[in-house]
Amino acid sequence: MSKEEIQDENLVNEEVVIENEEVVTDEVEIEEAVENEFELLEAELIALKDKYARVHADFDNIKKRLEREKYTAVEYANEKFAKDMIPVLDALDGAMKSIEGDADKAELFDKLKEGIELTHKSFLTQLDKHGVTLVSHDEPFDPNIHNAIQAVDSEDIESGQIVQTFQTGYKYKSRPLREAMVIVAN
Repeated sequence: MSKEEIQDENLVNEEVVIENEEVVTDEVEIEEAVENEFELLEAELIALKDKYARVHADFDNIKKRLEREKYTAVEYANEKFAKDMIPVLDALDGAMKSIEGDADKAELFDKLKEGIELTHKSFLTQLDKHGVTLVSHDEPFDPNIHNAIQAVDSEDIESGQIVQTFQTGYKYKSRPLREAMVIVAN
């Protein structure tokens, strides 16, 4: 190696480039630059740890809030349904109050019958509003929504068709709540 190459190598070993691209040649300056860089990195690490702690705390708070909201939603899921049932109860109360009069028995019976019919209609309307429907009597027999309690011979009705319904069935959307009890033709 030539003398010039050795001098160039020594110069390279003594130079340290820091962030602002200043060339530092003195050992004291090198140590100070390294300490400054270390302090900057340490400060940045502390800031990132703080930021991480805050984000983690925010995440925990959101998680807890969503859990509370989920619990509240489940707890009060039937609130709208319950509110819609209140008019049905009012109709029943009205029917019971109409009986208390000194009216003629035939007139009282007619009022009571009318009140029960209106209450029944109101009740079915509210159930339908919330997705509860009757299992139709005209549907073909379906073992998912019908319970065949008896089979009878019938010349007029095709085999497997519903002849009579003993108890009405109900569905919530597409799921059966209660199967309809039916008699089917052989």
